[in-house]
Amino acid sequence: MPTLKLTARARPWLAFGLALWTFMALGMASAVWTAPASAQDAATPTPAATEFFAGAQFCGGCHPDIHGQWELTRHAAAFSSPIFQESWTGQGSQFACLECHTTGYDRDQASYAAEGVTCEACHGPFQVGHPEKPMPIEPDAALCSTCHKTTTDEWRASRHGAVGLQCQSCHNPHDQKPKAESITALCINCHQDPGQGFAHSTHASAGLECSNCHMYRSPDASAAVGGLVPTGHTFSVGSEACIGCHQDTVHTRDTILSLTGDQPPAPEVDPEALQQQVQDQEAQIQSLEASSSVRLYVGLAQGAIVGLIVGAVAAWIVSRRLRLVDEEGEA
Repeated sequence: MPTLKLTARARPWLAFGLALWTFMALGMASAVWTAPASAQDAATPTPAATEFFAGAQFCGGCHPDIHGQWELTRHAAAFSSPIFQESWTGQGSQFACLECHTTGYDRDQASYAAEGVTCEACHGPFQVGHPEKPMPIEPDAALCSTCHKTTTDEWRASRHGAVGLQCQSCHNPHDQKPKAESITALCINCHQDPGQGFAHSTHASAGLECSNCHMYRSPDASAAVGGLVPTGHTFSVGSEACIGCHQDTVHTRDTILSLTGDQPPAPEVDPEALQQQVQDQEAQIQSLEASSSVRLYVGLAQGAIVGLIVGAVAAWIVSRRLRLVDEEGEA
């Protein structure tokens, strides 16, 4: 029976191939063996005993300033708000609403740790050993979107979302106020020329904020679906924003003209004078086209002449150079 002999060049490649396939097989086997355990761990809920919610009052003992700001916000009144209570009871007190309007909501037990959106709703349950043991938080839209999905969906469709401008770039999460003394002052941090264009300058002169147009929201509350309404975080200006203020003037020319006083009489027009003016302009156009064609042909002729001269000189120089080379070679 013939035997296969490996050359010295083939042996390293064989060793490489065996090692590669061996470790690939081991990796696949490891993934298969550990998959059930991982799935089981993920399906097992965290025991309630490991999640200790201390409460907002406890956090306020060390953070009194932040706690004082939070107490006046909609987060603090997310459950006790009369608006929420009326809507919630009107929909049959559905427990699903409590996922955002309470802290530490347990879907399986239908219970919660605290009313409202407290510190631990965002920072997580109190960590024993804090402050030495940190309570990390990711300050980005992913955290806010757990409850403010409509707003974050609008934000993702906006230019702000496209450049990665996060919620906390504009909003203070503790007092829920803009990070400036006014909306316009906040926008000017990036958009430093708010008076650019006619519309911006006239609206600014009238005392309007950027949000009056760029975050316009219809006052019609009947469009709310499950308590959710558009929040204007696409920052785009549509016709509804104009109509909201200019209801009597949009697409009504007569009304606009009546605001400025009596309409001036239309000037009398002489049809013969207009016809003569049209003929004069047509004659001027034909004259310009003719002169343009003449300039084109003149330019082509001049270019051809210059090209012939330069080409002849170049050909003479090259032939002269070749002749000198031949003479030097014969010598």
